[in-house]
Amino acid sequence: MVDVLDLRKLRMLAELERLGTIAAVAQTLHLTAPGVSMQLAALEREVGLSLTERNGRRLTLTPAGRLLASHGRSLVEMLSLAEMEVIALQEGSAGTYRVAAFPSIARSIVADTWAILRENPELGVRIELIEMEPEDSLPALAAGEVDIALSHSYSNLPATLSPNLVTAPLASETVWLASRADPSDPSDVELAGYATADWVVPHRNWSCYEMVQRACGLAGFTPRIVAEATDFSVILALVAAGAGVALVPQLTVGQLPAGVTLRSLTVPVVRYDTVVTRQATAADLGAQRILALLADSAGRLVPAPIGSGDGH
Repeated sequence: MVDVLDLRKLRMLAELERLGTIAAVAQTLHLTAPGVSMQLAALEREVGLSLTERNGRRLTLTPAGRLLASHGRSLVEMLSLAEMEVIALQEGSAGTYRVAAFPSIARSIVADTWAILRENPELGVRIELIEMEPEDSLPALAAGEVDIALSHSYSNLPATLSPNLVTAPLASETVWLASRADPSDPSDVELAGYATADWVVPHRNWSCYEMVQRACGLAGFTPRIVAEATDFSVILALVAAGAGVALVPQLTVGQLPAGVTLRSLTVPVVRYDTVVTRQATAADLGAQRILALLADSAGRLVPAPIGSGDGH
């Protein structure tokens, strides 16, 4: 018969499955590596099963280890949820919340929300911003490094959602074709007409890059890429310089360079902005207050997308 399992040890096991090394677990949990090793060895003795095995320089979990790690994650989340709900009931929750956001939404929706919080200190909550692309912010959210993540997906590139995270819609942005201004061009354009054009695209590690590839692919061609950039202002500056054309979501256009025009697509592409939290954070009243303010800012700052069909 197994004694009552220690939640701390189960959390260490869950972190080991996620991180792969004792040293990484120790750093994350602010412990020593020998201490983590001793606790995991004690857990193996308590359950009478091998929970880990060596795989090169990494430790991998046995089937029994993976099962216990899964329960460990669930129990930690449930305990965190219970603590948050007690705090919410006792004092309405207040404090500082770490928000991860990609640049275009950080400088618009997050900045607007920040101004509202500064002007209304009686709301009792504050935010801290960490600029991150969704490819980085969602893992950071799952790991507990941030409390709220602002993410996005595209109508031609659906998001892969984690069952352990809570996602809510925030805004929908039209994706425009940015090109050198030409009075002879129609207001709506078919991407197929740009099959022989040079293209300026986002960095290939971003989902925005894949969005461009898929949009062009559906139009029957592979874009001839002449430049990649991590900043949409750089992309627009290169379009203004005549380097090529680009696809740009609404919020990325902080200031349109002279000589550049934005045109809608006959086959629309929409970027869906979302706000993502862990289950425990979603129950926190302070976080709910911030989410409501973000939604209000989005409603005022982001016009309804053109031709979206409300597909979100």
